[in-house]
This record gives sequence, C-alpha cells and structure tokens, in this order.
Amino acid sequence: MYTDNQSETEIATPQDLIDEGFNRIEADVKNELLQKLKNIDPYFFEKVVLKLLKKMGYGEFIETSKSNDGGIDGIINEDKLGLDKIYIQAKRFNEGKVREKDIRNFIGAMSGDTNKGVFVTTSQFDNKAIEKARSAHHKIICIDGEKLVTLMYEFNVGIQVKTTYEIKQIDEDFFDEQ
Repeated sequence: MYTDNQSETEIATPQDLIDEGFNRIEADVKNELLQKLKNIDPYFFEKVVLKLLKKMGYGEFIETSKSNDGGIDGIINEDKLGLDKIYIQAKRFNEGKVREKDIRNFIGAMSGDTNKGVFVTTSQFDNKAIEKARSAHHKIICIDGEKLVTLMYEFNVGIQVKTTYEIKQIDEDFFDEQ
C-alpha cells in the first residue's frame, strides 16, 4: 500500500509502467484501426477480412464479384481441393448493429454449399442476431469490430511494428554455476 502522500506512479515498478504504456498504445492503435476500417471502401473492407483470415492460417480465398455476390463476400477453401468451404460475409457499418435478418440472409446464402460461415462487422451484433447464429444448423462465427481489430493487431494486418525494446535482467542460472 502507499501513503496519502505517495501517488500510484511513485510505487509502481518500472515494469508496471512499461506494461501500462504498452497497453495504452495497443488500445490507441486498435481504436484508430477501427475508425479506419469504418471509413474505407466496403469492397476493400471485404479484402481486409479475407487477408486477415488467410494470415490466421485459413486456406486460399476466393473473392466473389463486387455486386450480385448472393450475400457471400468471399469463400475460403479449408483444404487444397476445396472440399470444405467457409463462406465469409463482411459488413462495414459506421452505425447500427447487425440484425437477425442479416444472419438469416447469410444462412440462406450458405445453403447447400457449406455449413460453415464467418460474419464480420465493424460494429456489433444485436442479441437476436447472436442468438440466430448460435441456434442455426450452420456453424457461424460472429466477429464484431472489437474482436476484428484485436485479431488484426495480433496477426499484424493493417499495422506494423514501430519499435522493439529489449528488457534485460540478471541471469541467476549463470551465477549459480560458481
């Protein structure tokens, strides 16, 4: 504990201050990234989502046509022969939430070809949309804006490493060899 005369900063360790700084930088980058995603061209947003999924280790992707895509923005082949497919729907929203109707339409677009889908948005899903995705016979993963930028941050999509720091400490094993 600290006394009334000490601030939290005075008793925080250097490591605590570094961690706090890194967390602040990460939050700022994620917020900026989400704002950029909300303002880019909708078709470029679809490409961003497909590039992210590829970087995450999913197979090659097929972009669908820009219009008349039947509600599917991309297709990922889980295997080299394309036997298992994952359909992708990417909705760039500045305002509003993904509704149950959007999920229902996505399920309809998936019918027959696959039972796996990923629905990505820059906004959020309302409760009925989440429930519809969970109760569907299809396996549908919902990725909202917050989760999207967290994944982009983790897999370095749309961002780059600015600086790397090394923090060193005493190697106790080295000195135990005496």
